Amino acid sequence: MKTPLFIAFLIGLALPISAQEGDITIEQDPRIEELVALYTEVNSKADFYQIQVGFGSYQKAQNLKTQVDIDFPGWDSKIIFESPTYRVRLGKFKTKLEAERKHLEVRKKYPDAMLLKPESNSR
Repeated sequence: MKTPLFIAFLIGLALPISAQEGDITIEQDPRIEELVALYTEVNSKADFYQIQVGFGSYQKAQNLKTQVDIDFPGWDSKIIFESPTYRVRLGKFKTKLEAERKHLEVRKKYPDAMLLKPESNSR
């Protein structure tokens, strides 16, 4: 009695198995791209706190930036020229609390680091 059931099972496995096929269409509101562009523009002009790690000649600033990139990978760092020196700045912190916490961390490695608050611009 088990043999016919076993044979039926094997035949069931031998039959081709097919799955359903179909296309998925996602309709997106065209205003989403406008919102993303607006969000990007607003964030690019947003005020943020930075930490100035040091300043000096261009060569000194480049060497410092290289070291800062090693010490704090993944943080935004750049060299800014403000006459008459080049300044190395680190981070883009939206809140003062976040900036102060990061400043404490940076000062362990760079004791002369300064926390810079955003300039107040009239918009």
